[in-house]
Amino acid sequence: MQPLRSAEVAAARTRIRPHLRPTPVWTVPGESLGLAGDTGVQLKLDQLQPTGSFKVRGATSLLTDPAIADLVATAGVIAASGGNFGLAVAWAARRLGVRATVVVPASSPRAKRDPIAALGAELLVVDGVYADAFAAAEERRVATGAVMAHAYDQGPVVAGQGTAAAEFLEQVDGLDTLLVACGGGGLLAGTLAAVPPAVRVVAVETAGTATLRAALDAGEPVDIEVSGAAASALGARRIGGHAWAVREQLHAALVVTDGQVQRAQRWLWGAARQLAEPGGATALAALTAGAYEPAAGERVGVIVCGANADPAELVSWA
Repeated sequence: MQPLRSAEVAAARTRIRPHLRPTPVWTVPGESLGLAGDTGVQLKLDQLQPTGSFKVRGATSLLTDPAIADLVATAGVIAASGGNFGLAVAWAARRLGVRATVVVPASSPRAKRDPIAALGAELLVVDGVYADAFAAAEERRVATGAVMAHAYDQGPVVAGQGTAAAEFLEQVDGLDTLLVACGGGGLLAGTLAAVPPAVRVVAVETAGTATLRAALDAGEPVDIEVSGAAASALGARRIGGHAWAVREQLHAALVVTDGQVQRAQRWLWGAARQLAEPGGATALAALTAGAYEPAAGERVGVIVCGANADPAELVSWA
């Protein structure tokens, strides 16, 4: 698979601009994260997207792609999702007047499933995890002729996800390093297409969803057993082809535990009353857990990429 080009990310930005507003950046003093005092940290709060996740960028990019516009208008779109991408597809489809079907695994939380149906998409729930939902969606695609929207391994989708990093670099001058959560790798591949080589990109996974680490260890993409707190958001069974194609551009690939992710979630809530689901706080966990240690004076950016957690969790964080 050929790596995505920056021009494709730029084209996606043009397509989604009428539909999505830029998300804010929050400057965090390094010492509040236990880092050296002159280390600057910038958090891109992309969990503030209309659907609570960066994935609405990719879904909107796909459904506005002129190459498939006629087919989408007549046959509709179908997607498999742990929840966030399905919600993104449902939102984009409603905004653009497109018929949508979303297949989710039973493991997907109600906080993600219920809004999909509320947006008017047909919601199908199947047993298993994301891969099982994808297999069911593919069967439905064949039967109906709908356009398949892939959560992390489809060019227009990946280009749309890359718009978060492109926007980030316009908002903050001089970032040295960008930390990005990785599941199937759509956000990671889009980020690597969007940023210049001078910006170091670090992939961060949880131990239960470490598709990239497994592939790097094996020398090729391999299936893993998905588990843990971030499985509904980062729960692909293997790294996507777009991310694998650009693996050599990575500065580092790190793995954090569920406990470390939960501590990052609590830090975000306590410091700024920002709600992040486990997958959304995974990149930040590399800093709060010390898995990534910036050099003195290094300017670090983190994409906080999802907020679709159960609000009842806030009781234990208060």
